[in-house]
Amino acid sequence: MTASALHDDPKWARANTLFLTSGAGKDVALLGVPACETALTPTSAHLTPAAIRTALARFSTYSISHEIDLRDLDLRDLGNVDSPDGEAGNLRVAAAVTQVRNHHKLLIALGGDNSITYSVAAGLWSDLSHCGLITLDAHLDLRDGKSNGSPVWRLIQAGMRGAHIVQIGINDFANSREYFARAKDAGIHVVTRDVLRKRPIADVMAEALDIAGGSDREIYVDLDVDVCDRSVAPACPASAPGGITADEFRQAAFLAGADARVRALDITEIDAAMDTPDQRTVRLGALLVLEAACGVALR
Repeated sequence: MTASALHDDPKWARANTLFLTSGAGKDVALLGVPACETALTPTSAHLTPAAIRTALARFSTYSISHEIDLRDLDLRDLGNVDSPDGEAGNLRVAAAVTQVRNHHKLLIALGGDNSITYSVAAGLWSDLSHCGLITLDAHLDLRDGKSNGSPVWRLIQAGMRGAHIVQIGINDFANSREYFARAKDAGIHVVTRDVLRKRPIADVMAEALDIAGGSDREIYVDLDVDVCDRSVAPACPASAPGGITADEFRQAAFLAGADARVRALDITEIDAAMDTPDQRTVRLGALLVLEAACGVALR
């Protein structure tokens, strides 16, 4: 059933109506960054921003748990960045995000592959040494070169301090000894998947936000969906059995949105063309948008 064929009920507002395309906005800005050309595994992640926007129609605007209706927020859809790959693409991303922090409490960037973590963060902050980063990801993303496997290393090379970086959900048999040594040498705080089996995600996020943000640093959060178990994220080429649950991931998105130090987050590594017929991965991406926006309502 297409979004246009869904039941119409004036007392059941759909979430795809939330993000207006005109007006200055003040709470949340949504921006598509459909990068895919430098991915280590071929991907159609450029299709995902549109797929997530469509999937929002499957959800309402109201959180019963928090008694928050997102219709009370000022939400803006800034469209997509054209051709965001490569050096020229990075410049286009920077131009698209340069003023977002001045007008919105939170930017949500829809990938695209994980390379956008570098291009969006570097576009938002000219001095990365005073910013923090939290990644929820199965992978360290500290590879050499310029790809979806290297954004964290590129940010460090551009001035971000490893002591201000927390990586949550890093999985066994998804990284190399050499790149883990690089993480330790850089002073990155690594929270493995095994640790998450013993600690609630809320506790881990609270600690991560304090490490990344301190008392005065703004924070970027990378929500790489391949941190999730493959059963809930089959459209992520690198997701594996044993990742975190969709519920843990939704909690993390909400907690990130609720913290005023978090000024931007991205949702990456979904290949909409690989999804199952029930669109479980894309729908999870849409819920991450809603959870983060719901968090902003509590700031």
